[in-house]
Amino acid sequence: MDRRSFLTKASVGGVAAGAAALAAPAIAQEAPVVTWRVTSSFPKSLDTIFGAAELMTSFVAAATDGKFQLQVFPAGELVPGLEAADAVSAGTVEACHTASYYYWGKDPTYALGCTVPFGLNYRQMNAWLYHGGGIDLMNEFYATQNLVSFPCGNTGVQMGGWYRKEIASLADMAGLKMRIAGFAGKVMEKLGVVPQQLAGGDIYPSLEKGTIDAAEWVGPYDDEKLGFYKVAPYYYYPGWWEGGPTLSFMVNSAKWAELPPAYQAVLKMACEAANSNMMANYDWKNPTALKTLVANGAQLRPFPTDVLQASFDAANGIYAEISASNAAFKKIKESQDAFKKDAYLWAQISEYNYDVFMMQQQQAGTL
Repeated sequence: MDRRSFLTKASVGGVAAGAAALAAPAIAQEAPVVTWRVTSSFPKSLDTIFGAAELMTSFVAAATDGKFQLQVFPAGELVPGLEAADAVSAGTVEACHTASYYYWGKDPTYALGCTVPFGLNYRQMNAWLYHGGGIDLMNEFYATQNLVSFPCGNTGVQMGGWYRKEIASLADMAGLKMRIAGFAGKVMEKLGVVPQQLAGGDIYPSLEKGTIDAAEWVGPYDDEKLGFYKVAPYYYYPGWWEGGPTLSFMVNSAKWAELPPAYQAVLKMACEAANSNMMANYDWKNPTALKTLVANGAQLRPFPTDVLQASFDAANGIYAEISASNAAFKKIKESQDAFKKDAYLWAQISEYNYDVFMMQQQQAGTL
């Protein structure tokens, strides 16, 4: 063998081998294998909501070539649904998919990351979160709770619930026993309603037996599955307490800090994609479900104006009380309210007029 050829080949091979040896640890550091558990606040039966977390995690896995894996567990398997954020804060699990208003009892500021009565609608919430500094404002608060959070789903404006008897005026709300919780329950109390906190599986039998007079859930697609129309036929709208409820993907602060920047970026983008997808999914499914509900006997009714106005006034009174003693709540609520004024100024010019005209065409059968 030619000595010079041998040395040349050996040198090239040595360089290649050395480069591979040097590169391998660097690549491993940049793209480590990470496995997280994600506890959901929702059961698998709510496939559109629970599915948003599963979709998000599939995006993360695909974008990292399977090196960043997140396994989603239904409510109750790892942690009770209403304790998901607490478990993440404590480091019991790495992350959760939840509705932040579940924790408003700890601090009302939590609710502003999801929705509050007469709050922002879906499009406004997204605009505020992504372009109005909302994500940063919420994460400034969440940092005090050992959490980092990103929007990950929305149902859009929900329905106002199922009632055994027709509501003709504000007077009919007095003494009503209603399955409703959180901020909405606090507002309803001002109207004379007696709020009841019941798990999803207990709502139907309670309505059937008359233990409660009314119940709110989500909207047509999810409500249809539970058969409420059979025992409480009056289906009211709109759900003024949930104009655009944003679901959250919450991560333990320490775990978030451990992630490589590339994984952080992938996770944020996956959450944003799931956020958009979930709303589109509901917009696709709700029309068909609503027609089915009406065909099966559900009677659609708008809330009387005096009920809406009294609820609006009661909500604003509560916000003023909280803001007087909670600086974080006040700061975020004022940011949302300032944007809301401009958002509706624009919407009444554009979306409102276009939608009203098109709805007239739908009613006339010309679409």
